[in-house]
Amino acid sequence: MQVLSVTPEIFPLIKTGGLADVTGALPIALAGKGVAMRTLVPGYPVVMAAFAKKKPVYQYPLLQGGKASIHAVKIGDLDLFVLDAPHLFDRQGGPYGTASGADWPDNWRRFAALSQVGGDIAGGAISGYQPDIVHAHDWQSAMTLAYMRYGKAVGVP
Repeated sequence: MQVLSVTPEIFPLIKTGGLADVTGALPIALAGKGVAMRTLVPGYPVVMAAFAKKKPVYQYPLLQGGKASIHAVKIGDLDLFVLDAPHLFDRQGGPYGTASGADWPDNWRRFAALSQVGGDIAGGAISGYQPDIVHAHDWQSAMTLAYMRYGKAVGVP
């Protein structure tokens, strides 16, 4: 079984709370049950620095205001799709706000993009990969399900 997990955080790369702990441990726990989980995460600076860039598996000429691409990488025990969208995620501070603690004013756009990409992947955007199940974690990826419902991913639970 193939599971696509969509999340804004994953341990050990980016963590603000318990969500990262769960999304980092779940793929490893499920692998022992024969489930292959690949996790889609934003390309925050710390994530992009964790792997050597190579040819992306998918490219967007325009995604929520700029060019973007998806990289398929393995970091430790984690199989990841990394959304490389510098105009949305290449920022100093935390994943949700500035170093001074203010929310990024375009969080709605940033995580709509993450969700759109999750829906696109579920709909078959990446050649050779088709998840059987999609798990959207927390509000930042909740719109993945709407993109699936009204996009190309009809029939994927």
